[in-house]
Parts: sequence; C-alpha cells; structure tokens
Amino acid sequence: MSKQNKQGNAPVQKNEIIDVTFEDLTHEGAGVAKVDGYALFVPNALPGEQAKVKVVKTKKGYGFGKLLEHTKESEYRVEPPCPIYKQCGGCQLQHLSYEGQLDYKQNQVKNVLQRIGGLENVTVHPTLGMEDPWRYRNKAQVPVGMEEGGLVAGFYQQRSHQIINMERCVIQDEANDEAVSRVKEIADQYGIKAYDEKIHKGTLRHIVARHALNTGQLMVVLVTKGTELPNKKNIIEEIRQALPNVKSIVQNINPKRTNVIFGEQTKVLWGEEYIYDTIGEIKFAISARSFYQVNPKQTKVLYDKALEYGNLTGRETVIDAYCGIGTISLFLAQKAKHVYGVEIVPEAISDAKRNAKLNHMDNVDFAVGEAEEVIPWWHTAQGITPDVIVVDPPRKGCDEKLLETIVKMKPERVVYVSCNPATLARDLKILEEGGFETKEVQPVDMFPQTTHVECVSHLVRKK
Repeated sequence: MSKQNKQGNAPVQKNEIIDVTFEDLTHEGAGVAKVDGYALFVPNALPGEQAKVKVVKTKKGYGFGKLLEHTKESEYRVEPPCPIYKQCGGCQLQHLSYEGQLDYKQNQVKNVLQRIGGLENVTVHPTLGMEDPWRYRNKAQVPVGMEEGGLVAGFYQQRSHQIINMERCVIQDEANDEAVSRVKEIADQYGIKAYDEKIHKGTLRHIVARHALNTGQLMVVLVTKGTELPNKKNIIEEIRQALPNVKSIVQNINPKRTNVIFGEQTKVLWGEEYIYDTIGEIKFAISARSFYQVNPKQTKVLYDKALEYGNLTGRETVIDAYCGIGTISLFLAQKAKHVYGVEIVPEAISDAKRNAKLNHMDNVDFAVGEAEEVIPWWHTAQGITPDVIVVDPPRKGCDEKLLETIVKMKPERVVYVSCNPATLARDLKILEEGGFETKEVQPVDMFPQTTHVECVSHLVRKK
C-alpha cells in the first residue's frame, strides 16, 4: 500500500523538490508524474521525460508542481516559436513536435474510448494533421486593456485576466494580426478608452477580426460597452485606409458585467453585414456573430470524412442534429436525396436558410428547436424516416433524449462529429447498448498547438 493510502495524505509536501518521470499528458497539456500512485501535474513536461520538480500545491488526490530542470528530455521536445508561449493561455503544445502532437491526440482518443466507453476494439485511425500547422485561425477575438503607454491588445495570461500585449500570434491568420494591430493603433490615436472590467467603465472591450481564407474578405468588429463610439467617422475612414481588404466594419454593444464577448445588439458601421467564404464547393455568409469553423482547411477534411462515413448514394434521407448555420447539412446535401437540419439557436437557423439559398440547394430544410423534440415530430407528423443521422453536438455531448430518439428511429448509419473525446466515448457507449456498432473513429487536428481534438465516428445499426 502506498504512503498516501496508509496516511490518507499526499506522499509529497509543498515546496519539496523531487525527481520524477512523466508518464502522460492531461487534456490541458500538463505532464503527469506519479509518486506512490499520487498524480502530480506539471506544465511544460512531456511523457518519457525525467526532471527535478518543486511541489507547489497539494490536494487529497493530486498535486501541482513546477519544472525546475530536465534530467532527460523527450525526443519530441522542440523550442516554441512564440516569444510569449509560456505566459499566454492560447496554446498548450508548442513545445511538442507536430508529429508528437498527432500521436498524443490519437492516443488520447484511444484511451478515453477504452476508459469511458469500454470500447476496446474500435479502430482509431492516426490523426489527420496539417501540412503547415501554423497561421490557421480565421477569427481573432482579442481583449483590449490600458497601460501607461496607451491601449494594449492580446490574449489573457494563463489562469488570469491580465492581458499580454501581443503584436503577432503564430496560430492566427496574418491578416487578422494586421487588422487587430492597426485597429488598436487607430483607436489609441483617437483617444478611445479600453473597458475596465473592475470598475465597469470605458468604451472598447474587444477587437474581433474575421478573415475569409478563400475569398480574402475581412470583417472588423468593435465590441463596445455602450452605443457611443467617439470619433466614429474618422475611425471608420482610418480602418478602411489601413486595411484595403475590409468589406465590413461592425459595432457590437455589450453593456453587461460579463466575460462573454458579444452583446445582443449589432450594427453595421460601414460596408456589408456579411463576408463570404467557401469550404469545398459550398459558399457561406458569415456575420459578426455567426458560428463558423476557425480552421477552414481542416474543416473540409473533417466534413469530407463525415460525408464518407455517411456513405451517401443520392437516395438517402439524412437528419443533421445540432446543424448550426448548416455547414455539415449543405455538405451532405451534395450527395443526399434530402437533408433535414435542426438547431436550437434561431439566428443560426436563419443563417442556415440563407446559406442554402446562396448555394441554390432546395433539397434541405431547417427547423428551430430541440433535436430530441423536433426529430420525433418529423417522424410522426411528416413520416420522415432517416437513413442516416449526423450529430455534431457542443462539448457536453448529445442530450440523453436525443440518443434515445436515435436508438428508437433505427437509422442505418450514425455519423458522430465530436469536439470532446470524453463525451463522445460516453455517448458511443449508449448507442452501442442501443443496437449500434462503432466501426471506426477518425481524429482530425482542427487546432494544432493546442490539446483540442475533433473526431468523426462511423456507426452502423447491428443486423
């Protein structure tokens, strides 16, 4: 029995310096070392490494440490290219080679499927990565603050609301870097004050930039506390001069005391309400608050895989639960007889209908509501029986009632797109118990340099 179990206390003490070997990474990217079975989480450590560590905090079942020096480094360790990597909370894995990141994500999915889902024999393919895993993000949402020299803009320091001023971000599209930098300079030039969350005063809360990869169009969003924006005309003109690709300048008003970025009211200051981008053959209208995947190159990889697992021949009826602005629905509609999409957010369904019209697709219908209520109504009231059901839920996974609905409706195939392997594993277990078999899971690296991984799972109804 370990020291911890005998005494009921941690086998290490705060400020103690110990030698450890790291076995794993947490889902936040910290190294995991075990001391008499007691887990110690240490940032900037990799599996297989040995190091001297200072214990900084202990809890009943686990503790936290600070890496002092390596005695053995991983062959996958690399020097992070970002100068503020260790302070910024945006990335977690820049110190791990890209090959190592792809392996880590595949293993993470395998382990979670086995541990939570009890799925021992499901094929988990190697993670589909990017040729160039940098500069992929098409949207920047950057908080603004004040220092003695004027406005600063950048991401928050890890576990804090302290802004680290940043001129460039190595995972951000360079057009967005340029947009945020120039807008910050222009706002500063006209004396715009940053919002101060402690006293709930000031004007400018966030600068948001959206750059459409395939069309080159740029949108700038100024998120302000109130409706007033001093020197508005001059600021708009300066932004237009500084950023020739800008097609849309928008103000979003968020008067609340909250860390949520956007408020309810949005108004166009200049240009169009939308910018446009394409994924494959499909065109999308993107507004200030539209949900649109931040890595368009890998989005196509993800959706192509969902299309492959749907195994569509042109004769199938497909239901897309959690359809959002219709991105997956429209991809599926290229090969399906008819697609029905459902989503609880009314604005997203408005966007989905607009996107269907934009692409001249008349074999797709969208409805607002909870999937677990709308889908049975479609079945009983309209006689819609799906051959394939596609789900792409938020991080919390599928609603239990929706899983029950899928089991009752008995489609031939289920395609489950997931951004959280843990809830995916939980839901696959329920679907397996309900008569489906998980044939394979494909991890896709949508967010290189971070610990996040998306998956597409292929399920078939057991005969």
